Amino acid sequence: MSSSEPATKKQKTQEYVLYYWPGIPGRGEYVRLAFERSGTPYTEFNDGSKLLGILTNPKKVGHPTHFAPPALKLPSGRFISQTPAILNYLAPRLGLAGEKWVKISEKQKEGEKVEVGSEEYEGAEEERSTVNQLVLTALDLCNETHDVHHPVATEDYYEDQKDVSLRRAVSYRKNRLPKFLAHFERVLDCNPENKNGNTYLVGSRTTNADLVLFHVVSGVEFAFPIRVAALRKSGKYDKVFALKERIENEGGIKEYIESGRRQPFSMGLFRHYEELDAEE
Repeated sequence: MSSSEPATKKQKTQEYVLYYWPGIPGRGEYVRLAFERSGTPYTEFNDGSKLLGILTNPKKVGHPTHFAPPALKLPSGRFISQTPAILNYLAPRLGLAGEKWVKISEKQKEGEKVEVGSEEYEGAEEERSTVNQLVLTALDLCNETHDVHHPVATEDYYEDQKDVSLRRAVSYRKNRLPKFLAHFERVLDCNPENKNGNTYLVGSRTTNADLVLFHVVSGVEFAFPIRVAALRKSGKYDKVFALKERIENEGGIKEYIESGRRQPFSMGLFRHYEELDAEE
């Protein structure tokens, strides 16, 4: 969904508005997945000619101003930006911060008070922080994948830094990508809740960490199909790929993909250049 109406500082809405560039999934996709998985209504502001003019203008967004999209306008009218900050804010509100926060939310809806600082509250916050920790690590992989095709300067074209990209790609394929996949495989393997083939990064329900890793692995597979096929065939990362397939078929995400609203990878964070890919 899209909108062309500019934001106003004090305007209150009944839903969230995602401010992001048009035409690419980009970092905005991580926020979309949280909304789609939880069935939370949201709209988008995608006018690229006005985005930065709004987000950097204190008369439009108040204090502080924002460096770049994605930014999220909250129902209160306030704005927050930076992908992990947005996800960490939304996690307990959308049921994506872990089982303990879900239980607290259910109690609060029934009018039961959970004291800040109580053992229950602190346990939920620790679990939420673990989710955020894994989100940040998955986003590190996202950034490293992007930097393969833009290792020198984001403002320059790929063709202007192709020689360095070719060198960077070797290290990425051989060392960095397997290292990240091995980390997440260990996390899945040592989660005591992953019984009977379950593939959850935290606890026994889907969190933002699962959604972010799903999208990153999908993007890496688009950018490096030959290398990912070889890594999948090795059998060393079966749980990671199983998590990706689980999320693809979960309620909310499955419908989102089938609707055609999920934008395809192209020339955004994840890009496919044949010369950068190899089995290794």
